[in-house]
Amino acid sequence: MTIDVWAQHPTLRFLEHDMFASLRRWTGGTIPTEAIPLSVTLGVMDAAGIERALISAWHGPEGVLISNDEVAEWVGEAPDRLNGVAAVGLRRPMEAVREVRRCAAMGFKGVRVLPWLWETPPTDRRFYPVYTACVEAGLPFCTQVGHTGPLRPSEPGRPIPYIDQVALDFPELTIVCGHIGYPWTEEMIAVARKHENVYIDTSAYTTKRLPAELVSYMKTRSGRRRVLFGTNYPMILPGQALAGLDELELEVQVQELYLAGNARRVFDL
Repeated sequence: MTIDVWAQHPTLRFLEHDMFASLRRWTGGTIPTEAIPLSVTLGVMDAAGIERALISAWHGPEGVLISNDEVAEWVGEAPDRLNGVAAVGLRRPMEAVREVRRCAAMGFKGVRVLPWLWETPPTDRRFYPVYTACVEAGLPFCTQVGHTGPLRPSEPGRPIPYIDQVALDFPELTIVCGHIGYPWTEEMIAVARKHENVYIDTSAYTTKRLPAELVSYMKTRSGRRRVLFGTNYPMILPGQALAGLDELELEVQVQELYLAGNARRVFDL
């Protein structure tokens, strides 16, 4: 079984945003002219042997790109294949808190806010009510670490000092840090070693591009329980992300934890 902890079923609002121009340039992708059916995403999962995906909403300063209600609808169409990860805005923190509670009641499995999307680090005071709501609801807080591929500043993605400080302030908060933290991957590993509730997911990176220090960490006693597989679909297809997995030479148990076991535990699947 393989679980993808970071994916999106994209809306046209999401795909058309100008911040993704750099990604389209790298991949040669084009913007579709019609909404993508959910069957396309499920078909891509089937082709790569992805049994379950956590699909994320997106909320930025300009508004909603993928709404929580859209995600809930898609999950309702394929509840045995999909789980939802909510997104909230930061401009009105109490609205964000109420939305976290609403999504938790609907069965969402996490909350994702991207600091680079708001051009502010995760230690900004507006994040803290969201962290509190996540702890109260028992939901992991999912975020991005490392440089920013889209056309936004990268500084908010530094694991040290930002994720380190959040984990110190909220030791009960489960934090899942996507995109491995490159070029600060060693910082990200250090933070995960330090804080028992901090995890790393490999979304936005194919297996063949995973840094050697992260692969080494995955093979350690603590690291085998701290790294989760993700794709960032549709930016990277699951089959592309998984290609070359055997070349990592992971023990059978370590590979099972990486592909599914850690996700089941962290997200209560």
